[in-house]
Amino acid sequence: MNAIPAQHPRLVVIGNGMAGMRTVEEILARAPGKFQITVFGAEPHPNYNRIMLSPVLAGEKTFDDIVINSREWYAENGIELIAGEKVVSVDRESRLVMGEFGTTRPYDRLLIATGSDPFIIPVPGRDLPGVVTFRDMADVDAMLDACGVGGSAVVIGGGLLGLEAANGLAVNGMKTTVLHLMPTLMERQLDTVAGGMLKADLEARGLTVMCGADTAEILGTERVTGVRLKDGQEIAADLVVMAVGIRPNSTLGRAIGLDCKRGILVDDTMRTSDPFIYSVGECVEHRGVCYGLVAPLWDMARVAADHLTGVADSLYIPAVSGTRLKVTGIEMFSAGDFIGGEGAEVVEFRDPSRGLYRRLVLREERVAGVVLYGEAEDAGWYFTLLKDAQELGTLRHTAIFGQSVALAASGAPAKDPKAALAALPDSAEICGCNGVCKGKILTAIAEKGLTTLDDVRAHTKASASCGSCTPQVEGLISLALGDGYQAAGEKPMCKCTTHGHDFVRKEIVSQGIKTMPGVMNRLGWKTADGCHHCRPALNYYLLCAWPGEYQDDAQSRFVNERNHANIQKDGTYSVIPRMWGGVTNAAELRAIADVVDKYDIPTVKVTGGQRIDLLGVQREKLPEVWADLNAAGMVSGHAYAKGLRTVKTCVGSEWCRFGTQDSTGMGIKLERMTWGSWHPHKVKLAVSGCPRNCAEATIKDFGVVAVDSGWELHIAGNGGIHLRGTDFLCKVTTEEEVLEYCGAFLQLYREEARYLDRTAPWVERVGLDYVKARIVDDAEGRRTLHERFLYSQKFMQIDPWAERAPGAEAAQPFTSLQPAE
Repeated sequence: MNAIPAQHPRLVVIGNGMAGMRTVEEILARAPGKFQITVFGAEPHPNYNRIMLSPVLAGEKTFDDIVINSREWYAENGIELIAGEKVVSVDRESRLVMGEFGTTRPYDRLLIATGSDPFIIPVPGRDLPGVVTFRDMADVDAMLDACGVGGSAVVIGGGLLGLEAANGLAVNGMKTTVLHLMPTLMERQLDTVAGGMLKADLEARGLTVMCGADTAEILGTERVTGVRLKDGQEIAADLVVMAVGIRPNSTLGRAIGLDCKRGILVDDTMRTSDPFIYSVGECVEHRGVCYGLVAPLWDMARVAADHLTGVADSLYIPAVSGTRLKVTGIEMFSAGDFIGGEGAEVVEFRDPSRGLYRRLVLREERVAGVVLYGEAEDAGWYFTLLKDAQELGTLRHTAIFGQSVALAASGAPAKDPKAALAALPDSAEICGCNGVCKGKILTAIAEKGLTTLDDVRAHTKASASCGSCTPQVEGLISLALGDGYQAAGEKPMCKCTTHGHDFVRKEIVSQGIKTMPGVMNRLGWKTADGCHHCRPALNYYLLCAWPGEYQDDAQSRFVNERNHANIQKDGTYSVIPRMWGGVTNAAELRAIADVVDKYDIPTVKVTGGQRIDLLGVQREKLPEVWADLNAAGMVSGHAYAKGLRTVKTCVGSEWCRFGTQDSTGMGIKLERMTWGSWHPHKVKLAVSGCPRNCAEATIKDFGVVAVDSGWELHIAGNGGIHLRGTDFLCKVTTEEEVLEYCGAFLQLYREEARYLDRTAPWVERVGLDYVKARIVDDAEGRRTLHERFLYSQKFMQIDPWAERAPGAEAAQPFTSLQPAE
């Protein structure tokens, strides 16, 4: 630890959150070594990005992923971190801070950054166990614990935090209802049209949303059991999340005698009524306003750092700010007076089929407010028009259609995707969270030789918070570096390496590397064993490159693949035997029924992939269940795998009067050829017997649609949250061609896609023309790819269930009482 000598002025920071630590970062940037710094944090963690708690709740990120400043960072900068101890008093006369466990530290300057507290509506039952808020990591842990038990949840509050909490709970398997007092969701950020679209989209994702719902009481005695509304309606709940707003945490400021109203009062230099005490963040009140967005907090941090270090006489002047959001994958942006009213003109654009909506509020031919729903690529452009109060002039009639269309119509065409960014002035704000403009990013790239997104984040903070501006930041890197960005621009696989997926795949083949330690040694991995991000990817790349030579590393697979079954939220497992093309028979059905009775399996369900799912199997019983199914000739359906899942079919010409070809027989042949194959992600196939497409082939990774003269082949579709229809590949006449084209396409995907890429984003990245050139136009190359796929299948088509028969060595981990991970 590089401790600063005690003779330096002592700065004590109360609050280890984003505002306080951003101020510390600004101080270090201006005058490193000026202060001996101590930070008190009430939470037992280093500084983390509170904005990213929602992805942690949804399982998209881990806590380590959202840490801003690690404990090592504090030590490297000579900062004393006292985590997990709340400050309870400050003796302003002797300038002494005291923590709840008796820790004391003197100060010469004090910075209070205690943030905000969640607002708890004052209704009966609010203190019951099972009622939580959504403000910190402890709240996330409490919600995840509740998800582990299962049941239903009620989220009170339809603002951003409430909807993110509801999404995370639903993703974790809870039946979730959102209660919102106002007529429309997110009324502070969206107008009624966008709020209505959001409600419909959330309901389509499985959430129940009730607007105009006024909570009267939280029900329960020993624990929460539900919520009663003022109209008498009751909603059952095992968990209630309060997400109705925040209020400044000015408790400490009041207790020590600082001037306070709603928050701690500060002047334009962020100084409180005590000249030795500054305050920043959500706990302050400046000129009658309290702030909850990130961008104003960063401005406060800069001003406070200027005055604490004495390097500048800047003043905090609130700036116009926009709000860029993403809720359950839906992009939104709003800024300014987006409601309008007397004297305002409103221009709207709607495309219901694409879920898009734009609203511009104009006053005196200038943009006064904007709402974007469904996409927000033009947010920076609209915000610049609003902030700079530019007269629209020739853009007046086309601005609603976005920057590219408007500029083209005005005589300044944008012929390539970079033109819109290039046309923005240097003053245009790119990162709203951190208040970073285009000019600052380009200057940092040029002066510091930055070449990657992580470099830009580290030096400018752009894209380092919510991440919604990442495409714009990457676009600026590409603009600055030109052709050089393609060589240096691929993101590293993880923090263990500087290499991207494509580079690593090529080196594995070109250098003939056939072991995971070999990859890490030869390619200069920073850690000896890799991590949970790179090991599964390397395991797949080696398996794909060297079939029959590389030994699959089970410990580098995800838990479901290691257990050959999907773990459920109650800790039991789901078993899905393979049914070729969705076809079964009496013997298989009897075997399934016998297994259900013998092992007392609680739930049997027909899946969307035309198979039967046995839910609720105990882990130690898996080998026995598998053995009984094997005895009836049934093998693993690989429903847990980054591999071939199902081949869905309709009955086709054998039974259907509309069928033009034997789709069932074709589907069975495809599944017999492809089962057991490992891929970068899950893969689903389908065959429809006529253009009526009953098997939904045009939303599958590889879809086949029968026509009178043969078969139409489609690629790169998927269902789910972001529905994508397939791209048409080509038309063939024989079943043999269907098999060859399918094998070639899957092998090309297996060999060139990045791990965890579905076929859809892979095809979008490389382009449909590239895939057609490799599969359709190059007959010899297609046959070679197909042959490589069939060769690999010689080593893949081994039933993992049969290998783990009771008594076999491979079955031992399942009969042990040790946990799955």
